[in-house]
Amino acid sequence: MAELKDLIGQTMASVENLGDSELLFTTTDGKKFKLHHLHDCCESVSIESVVGDLNDLVGEPMLVAEEITSTENPQDAKPETLEYQDSFTWTFYKFATRKGYVDVRWYGDSNGYYSESVDFDAV
Repeated sequence: MAELKDLIGQTMASVENLGDSELLFTTTDGKKFKLHHLHDCCESVSIESVVGDLNDLVGEPMLVAEEITSTENPQDAKPETLEYQDSFTWTFYKFATRKGYVDVRWYGDSNGYYSESVDFDAV
């Protein structure tokens, strides 16, 4: 089972945002990891924003790979996101190399009975 901290020390050959539903990390030695959500009924989880340039994570060893979750809405949340909220989770990822920082914000909402979490897996 992969853990986010497995990225630390790895050098990425590429980091791809695949339709705001998955981030795919490919290391220079061919390992692949993905941040994603396994969709189920009555819920939605997707990338809400990326601050920074994903290319800053390529070509240098990963120094920071952190996850923080919250059930509080950030002040700058898009109004359309806040319109119909039964149950929700914000998941924030912070990545950094010597080239720069990237913050990825995921938003998950559901009727309260389904997962709103983001998964990290080796591919």
